[in-house]
Amino acid sequence: MVGDGEEALTAPSPDYELIAQELSGLREKVSRLDNRMSDVLSRLAEVEKVNARLEDAALTTARALQEISGHWEAVYEAMRRKDTSQEAPER
Repeated sequence: MVGDGEEALTAPSPDYELIAQELSGLREKVSRLDNRMSDVLSRLAEVEKVNARLEDAALTTARALQEISGHWEAVYEAMRRKDTSQEAPER
């Protein structure tokens, strides 16, 4: 009987083998998820850089359009002054 107890302690239990297999499978899944997460974080960093550049471009465009608008206002004002100066004087 003493020998049977020692065998039970040294022989791997099917439950332990199953747990080891499950842990091994989980380790692989976690490793793949970790790699994917690293990829996602890298892509997110790139997206944030692009977004910052787009915001800068939008501000530059808005400033340019505002300047163009000011020039057109000056053109229209000059045209209005010219129109009123060319009118016949009233008698």
